[in-house]
Parts: sequence; structure tokens; C-alpha cells
Amino acid sequence: MKSITIHGIDTVLDEKIAEKAVEYGLSQNRTVKYILQNSLLKDKTAAKKESFSELFGKWTAEDKDEFDEKIKDLEIVTAADWK
Repeated sequence: MKSITIHGIDTVLDEKIAEKAVEYGLSQNRTVKYILQNSLLKDKTAAKKESFSELFGKWTAEDKDEFDEKIKDLEIVTAADWK
């Protein structure tokens, strides 16, 4: 497997890579490879979906309970509803 070296990474980019590495739970090297693979090898539709993935499935137990409480009357079905 080939190795490459990237020279001249500025401080801001270096910090972003470090943040993403912590977020993903990966080394910085694996994080850079992951980012490159996702940006260069995935099709555009998958990449677009991936960019929104952090917004899905992020409810806390408290969020779910609050939602369930607000919709509980919608789950009651009576015979009159079907006439």
C-alpha cells in the first residue's frame, strides 16, 4: 500500500482533522483516509445522504418520551373514527 505525505497543513485544518478523529474515534491517519474515501469514492447521492446522517437517529430518551407524550391521543382508535 502506498504512503503519501502532505506538507503545509495549516493550524485550522490540523485542528479540524484532530476534532474529526476524536468524533470518529479513529487515529488522525485513519480519519484522513476515511474523509478521502468518502469524498472521492462514494457516489454523489450517497455522499449527500451521508452529509445529513448526523441529523437522524439522535433523539435522547427524554426527547422520545416528550414526543410520545405529545402524540399519545393520536394512538387511541375508536369505532366512531371509522364511520
